[in-house]
Amino acid sequence: MKSCLFFFFFFLFGLKTLWGQEIELTKKNESDSSGVVNSSLLPLVAPLLLFDEEKEKEERKTKKKNLRKNTWYGVKTTKGSTRRSLRGQEYLELFSYTDLDRKINPYIRDVYWYDPKEKSIQAKGFEKGMGYLLHGPYQRTVNGAVVESGMFYFGTKHKTWMIFDGQGILQDKEHFQEGWPKESKISYFNPSTGAIEKITPVQYGLEEGNFYHFHENRQLAVTGEYKYGQKVGLWTEYWDTSSSPLIRKREIQYQEKPYTDNFKPYIKAEWSKEGKLLYQKVQ
Repeated sequence: MKSCLFFFFFFLFGLKTLWGQEIELTKKNESDSSGVVNSSLLPLVAPLLLFDEEKEKEERKTKKKNLRKNTWYGVKTTKGSTRRSLRGQEYLELFSYTDLDRKINPYIRDVYWYDPKEKSIQAKGFEKGMGYLLHGPYQRTVNGAVVESGMFYFGTKHKTWMIFDGQGILQDKEHFQEGWPKESKISYFNPSTGAIEKITPVQYGLEEGNFYHFHENRQLAVTGEYKYGQKVGLWTEYWDTSSSPLIRKREIQYQEKPYTDNFKPYIKAEWSKEGKLLYQKVQ
């Protein structure tokens, strides 16, 4: 009997301790885990227009004239190059870049820029003053043979991109519009007004890139990333707050790399419509 009572009180004490730890963790995280989003880099509302056909026609008219002046899409650019040797192979990149101050498109995942310190081209982490956005024609060669060519528009892939083998035979062709793959799927609340509901980037028939879902008032509803057709990383849902600041509703953690075996997505955190933390998974 005494042993039973001892076990019972021990169980209650342990439960109380765990419960206390849970409360303490929540209190500790409330101060720095507000659901209110303050990031200026995050797109808050749906873009009004993705693919502008009239703009494309105008670009075709001025293409030949701009070729001589190294001016692309109305912007004067500077020519650059990188060269390196690796395992007996000579790699050369020829490109144009601009020092024009331009706000980065927050919807596009990969933004390409020239890093003068490293003398290399980067696709992530661009910040003002760190380097220059690629803008204009790009060509990559291996041992003198062209293996990739395309066009950049303020750091984003634009128009037709082509991949060749070492003998100059075309292996692949992709089409972009200011960073968006032309295969991307776009659904609308109202096609006549261009009110976008979802943007799903697609390459080679698979989802690839940043996904966006919007509320009918154009405010952001869901954002996340696809790689090789699978959800990866942190996906975030947002409350429909109309004109109020953007407030997170829920975060769901997916695998960090596609095709990770035995990984089950889980809810990482939840917030109220006022931005108060309701739940956070204990690590």
